Amino acid sequence: SIHCSKICSNCIEWKVNIISLLKEKFELHDLDLKNGNTLKIKGKLSGDARNFSFNLGRGSSDIGLHFNPRLHENTIVCNSKRSNNWESEQRSGHMCFSPGTDVKVSIKFSGDKFEVKLPDGNEISFPNRHGYDKINYLSVKGDFKVSSFKCE
Repeated sequence: SIHCSKICSNCIEWKVNIISLLKEKFELHDLDLKNGNTLKIKGKLSGDARNFSFNLGRGSSDIGLHFNPRLHENTIVCNSKRSNNWESEQRSGHMCFSPGTDVKVSIKFSGDKFEVKLPDGNEISFPNRHGYDKINYLSVKGDFKVSSFKCE
């Protein structure tokens, strides 16, 4: 994976370009996403996409939101991880992702919950089980190539 310790425009641009070429895991530290902020991620699903995940939290072993569309199961799984242990899954039968398509997802951090706006306008809400007041960590894994992202 490729790591970035501080967010700067050059680092982000470099990272996105490298990841698009190598199709590696996208990972950021020191994200500084706070209550009321929205993270917007754009990218493309591979032509044979089966699944991908967005992970937001304090680090890879402490994740407040694991957003995991599983195209091959026709479901979206949300979960959290505490001290490297997965908690109980929340599953949604709503699937709006298709292999080979461009995707835009918005994730609003609303203090007590995460609100994920899907490409078709539907939303999935997932509780902030850890009570985080700030999100430092973002990773994107699987069959999703990041083209851009921004925090608002």
